Amino acid sequence: MQATRRMMTMAIWTAIRPGRSHTKILATAGVEQTLLKANLRTDPAHPRALPTLLEAIALWQGEPVRAALSVDASGGGCGTRLSRELFDVFEPTPLFSLVVVPDRPRRRRRDRLDGLGDFRELRQMLLFEVAR
Repeated sequence: MQATRRMMTMAIWTAIRPGRSHTKILATAGVEQTLLKANLRTDPAHPRALPTLLEAIALWQGEPVRAALSVDASGGGCGTRLSRELFDVFEPTPLFSLVVVPDRPRRRRRDRLDGLGDFRELRQMLLFEVAR
């Protein structure tokens, strides 16, 4: 029972933002501890890549993942399969949940994992969407 209660209170927050040249992913433990930053291909090579990645993070950390996929609110998105086909491909599991959210304004923040580019918009999305 204690392990179940712990998993419900210590979710890993993950933000995914597809772009024209790559997809950015940011995973944090709460809002302070950065666990993972990644710049991946714009479209995954396999339709189960995103749910498998989210499940792997949950299994690695031993905590559920609450994820948000950012999409262009204006409808002029980058044309990635992530936003077009995502919900036809998989069902969420007890290891993760995923919501699709519109882009949000960006805010500056620094952490100790430099050299991977700008992840401020994903951190902001975590604060506004996943943490609510």
